Amino acid sequence: MRAESHSSLRHILLLAGLAVGWRYWLLSRDAAQMEAAVDDAQRETTRLHSVIVQMQEFEQRKTQLQQRVSLIERLRQDQIGPVHMLDQISLSLPDLVWLTEIKQTASAGEVLIEGRSLALTGLSDFVANLEHSGYFQRSVEIVDSTTDTGSNLQGEVVKFQIKAVFKVPAAPGTSIATAANKEPGNPLKPKG
Repeated sequence: MRAESHSSLRHILLLAGLAVGWRYWLLSRDAAQMEAAVDDAQRETTRLHSVIVQMQEFEQRKTQLQQRVSLIERLRQDQIGPVHMLDQISLSLPDLVWLTEIKQTASAGEVLIEGRSLALTGLSDFVANLEHSGYFQRSVEIVDSTTDTGSNLQGEVVKFQIKAVFKVPAAPGTSIATAANKEPGNPLKPKG
């Protein structure tokens, strides 16, 4: 009986050893699968991190491009005012009147125009033309006018300086001063 009990004990121990070995093998296999899954997940995390970085760079570039497009559009719109102003000054010039200087004053939208005319009526026609153009606020002011008879030309030459306030062409009735205060970077905004 003792031999049988030793034999059954051996069988039990052998079966227990086989069960423990089989369980160890299963756990080792599961651990290897888990490690492989963790490695795959880390590789995927690294790949996704790279994709996220690329997306962030793309978003930054997209934002920069949108800012550049907005700046270009704003600059394009800001060019309209000076172009119209010079165009209207040119269209308002009567015969025998020429300009020597156009400069912006410290007041927004205000310009000083200096020039010469062979007749005083040329100066008054120029001022009237500017006022009737619809692009300059009424009244265009004659700051200074002097007659020069000592020049080489026959007759008199009237030297003049006038002051005018340009209105934004897109919004009739509003001065460039109003628009300059609303839009930063407006080229007609006073300096300093």
